Amino acid sequence: MDVIETSLPDVKIIVPQRFEDKRGFFFESYNCRDFNLRMNSNIHFVQDNHSRSLKGTLRGLHYQIAPKQQAKLIRVALGEVFDVVVDMRKDSPTFGSWISVLLSDKNGYQLWVPEGFAHGFYVISDVVDYLYKTTEYYSVEHERSLIWSDPDLAIDWPLIETPILSHKDSTAGLFKSAEYL
Repeated sequence: MDVIETSLPDVKIIVPQRFEDKRGFFFESYNCRDFNLRMNSNIHFVQDNHSRSLKGTLRGLHYQIAPKQQAKLIRVALGEVFDVVVDMRKDSPTFGSWISVLLSDKNGYQLWVPEGFAHGFYVISDVVDYLYKTTEYYSVEHERSLIWSDPDLAIDWPLIETPILSHKDSTAGLFKSAEYL
């Protein structure tokens, strides 16, 4: 696997080695030993999640506060998303900054989002199967959300039309009122 640095410290794009031929492809989506070696860490995942979303759906921006902060290893099994990560670490030099990455079944990219970052995605393809591992269990009491359209963040979402949102995401708070990490 190759690891690509991003402008947000510790957020990384993982590019697994893919073997393709006329039958299709094969790749190792996760190997604990290799992942931890490349990340210079001892990361332990406790939960795998799989969501399916339709074109135009926007999920996020979500994060969990202490003591239930989550790190995530994300990939797309089918389709394409515009994935966004926001630095919520108040002592970070990139606090409030964001990056975006196109994740798809075609490019095979994975995204490593460590603790301390909010995360969301917008579905570009007709449908997406979105898979991610987490280092902490989901906790509704510790989950927080930022509104996707926050003017202080000014995320340049590639919207085709008004996004499809959950009630939670449409009523999420502003960055300037958020609980920072």
